[in-house]
Amino acid sequence: MSSQLRLETLAVHAGRNIDQASGAVAAAIVPSVTFQRDAEVHYPQGYFYSSKGNPNRNSLEAAFAALESGVTAVAFASGCAAITALLRTLRPGDHVLVPDDVFQGTIRILREILPKWQISYSSADMTDVDAVRAAIRQNTRLVWLETLSNPMLKVTDVASISKLAHESGAVAVVDNTFVTPVFQHPLQLGADLVVHASTKYIGGHGDVLGVVVARESNSTTETIRQTQLLEGGVPSPFDCWLVHRGFQTLTSRMRGHAQNALHVATALEKEPLITAVYYPGLASHPQFELSRRQLQGGFGRIVSVRVRGGASVASAVCAKVRVFTHATGFGMTESLIQQQTASPTHGLGTNVPEDLLRLSIGLEHPDDLVDDLVTALESAYRDFGAGA
Repeated sequence: MSSQLRLETLAVHAGRNIDQASGAVAAAIVPSVTFQRDAEVHYPQGYFYSSKGNPNRNSLEAAFAALESGVTAVAFASGCAAITALLRTLRPGDHVLVPDDVFQGTIRILREILPKWQISYSSADMTDVDAVRAAIRQNTRLVWLETLSNPMLKVTDVASISKLAHESGAVAVVDNTFVTPVFQHPLQLGADLVVHASTKYIGGHGDVLGVVVARESNSTTETIRQTQLLEGGVPSPFDCWLVHRGFQTLTSRMRGHAQNALHVATALEKEPLITAVYYPGLASHPQFELSRRQLQGGFGRIVSVRVRGGASVASAVCAKVRVFTHATGFGMTESLIQQQTASPTHGLGTNVPEDLLRLSIGLEHPDDLVDDLVTALESAYRDFGAGA
């Protein structure tokens, strides 16, 4: 598939071919574990065992590589499996630099698993280039970027931090889950690897996996691929099929999500019971100008807000909404709400305000979302916050 095709066309066609046996346009699901040899004991179709390769997984990996402007991609059974495989490329004595508000799945792997292999980590404010420069150590081999960050929606200058990483001999990795290649292309900005939890926007329906995409093939990507093979963390053919199907509507969904999110964020800035709104598409965001340069065509679907009245009000809002669903996660067509400090993935050693709500904006009408949230907030404040 030509890299000169526009993103919308790539999303629909990358990794897809007409089925030669039946002429089917929609891809078939190939659940077979093993594949037939020919008379010369060769595998004429290129497949011999599903842990090594599967038509659905190969198609999905080709699509990911195309959309992220990479040369190869490696799919795993979950986002954390992809993160772990990437971190397993490190050696004893190596150091990882991560953001000060990194995803807690990543930080738990660094805290609870990698020390057994004598791999250390530290954190820095990735929005401050000087702070990152000061935090890079002689043994830093991986600089991990999350932009947008979760849940505070900080924006990191991918080009500048990637350059710092390369100057120190480190690899630059970007977790691109929050914005997807629809709005951000880290490999084009200088990053070496991109990670996705494609459970989120790529699949788009909250039912499926993880992937690592590389700017070039080298020993690091070979190690990641070997981990996929030997440790067996591969996604099922059905999961691959579901995620690949999600690509076909990705650009339209993401633009709809982002348009709704900007509408909701703008409206909530005017609400007296909202004390702060975090969204990179707002002029009030501290990295707004960087966002406009780096996030092309949209600012994502996550809006985080702080509410007047403290943690009790924030908790009550989650129980009172009717259009939003009170659930952990993001990337689905439905809008979700959660109090971040109560989240199982964001309550471990992070400095998240106790009155913060993370809103994953779906594809409902944005005015219904605003009305639902304001009504729930006013009711919660009457019950728990009026005397605060």
